[in-house]
Amino acid sequence: MLTSILAAAAIFAVLVVVHEAGHFAMAKRLGVRVLRFSIGYPPKIFGFRRGETEYAIGATPFGGYVRMLGDEVGENPKAEALASYLHEIGLDIIGEARKHGLIAQTSNFERDLSLVAERLAPSGSGIGRELRPDEARLIEEIKICGSVEEAIKGLSEQPPAVLIKEFQKRAFPTQSLGKRVLIVLAGPLSNMLFAPILLAVVFMVGVPLLLPVVGQVKQDLPAFKAGLRPGDRIVSLNGAPMESWTDFSRKIKEGDGTPFKIEVDRKDGTVLRRQTIVVTPTKQEQKTMYGTMATTWVVGVLPRGDQTTKRYGPISAVGQGITTSVDMAGQLIVGIASIFTGAIPVREALGGPIMIAQMAGRQAHEGFASLAMFTVMLSLELGIINLLPVPLLDGGHLLFFGFEGVLGHPLELRYREMMLQVGLFLLVALMAFVIFNDISRIVQG
Repeated sequence: MLTSILAAAAIFAVLVVVHEAGHFAMAKRLGVRVLRFSIGYPPKIFGFRRGETEYAIGATPFGGYVRMLGDEVGENPKAEALASYLHEIGLDIIGEARKHGLIAQTSNFERDLSLVAERLAPSGSGIGRELRPDEARLIEEIKICGSVEEAIKGLSEQPPAVLIKEFQKRAFPTQSLGKRVLIVLAGPLSNMLFAPILLAVVFMVGVPLLLPVVGQVKQDLPAFKAGLRPGDRIVSLNGAPMESWTDFSRKIKEGDGTPFKIEVDRKDGTVLRRQTIVVTPTKQEQKTMYGTMATTWVVGVLPRGDQTTKRYGPISAVGQGITTSVDMAGQLIVGIASIFTGAIPVREALGGPIMIAQMAGRQAHEGFASLAMFTVMLSLELGIINLLPVPLLDGGHLLFFGFEGVLGHPLELRYREMMLQVGLFLLVALMAFVIFNDISRIVQG
């Protein structure tokens, strides 16, 4: 159980870092000020500041967030938001001052900033760079008032134009629509791009390959009638070499019912003999991975379970990683669509943190490749689900931006708040349902 919890926690931590790093990197690239990068939700249990961003770990796991300037206040900041912003730029100045030896390392904000204001040259040379306009205005006000607290209070209650301008220049809500879309999209896209990267590593390290060795032959189906027997190793299909059971199964399913010429190696005592068998597939209804029934071509054999490890070179590993990621993403999209259409019962399709932990534990015991493939699946799923147009998800923000693009102005705040409340209710209800569903599965065995 401990292995399952640790494996699930590690996977979630990696995926949250990847997702939030996408938002973070794009925001920084486009000039938006990032106040906090947090893994986990409050209360904060650990944190440190680098540059203008605080990096934190929260006590509430399985999530994270990037808090950008202006997230809570919109386009027109009020006194409280400006006071917080002035505190942040004060910390910027203090950090630079400590780095360049202008003041000693202490933890008293007001005393430190007062000392910087006293010792800083007008050009800002004491911190190794010129002061930004908002920083210079803060330092000037501190010198006039003689108090950091009074300076921040005065500037936030009667903000000069330079302060408003600098705030809006770095705030998220005042960026162009295109920039905001890119910042929001960067999170889900990071999860999707992470998948082929991790898969490329997996393919280079080595992946288990299920060999095309027959384990079970179902009576009254084409393979049995044609003479295939347990233990036969499938060498080729219509002359095409069969490297894995997946290759064999795919070729059969892709056929149109015409006969296949199958070459097999069969042991006759101690002698290995090659034989050619002609099999004509038949159509049969089977349960798909999404829980639905579909008619497909079959011959009536199952694999024995023999495996080997296959390693790819760097170039082929990248190509295989991209192809596999696209295939997996397509399967996930079909699966999610099947839930909405009712083709798959919701109770069978959805699992919560308990089920994920159980699956992570099983994959961890099977080795790196299995655990990495499970991580890839979750990463793609996280990216796809986050694009759903549900408020509080990234897709919900994109929905708001869509309204803004059509209307020519942001959707009214009261409508956004109403939709966010609905989104919160839906997410809480969904979380309660999947946890209850997980517990029901355990109780029912």
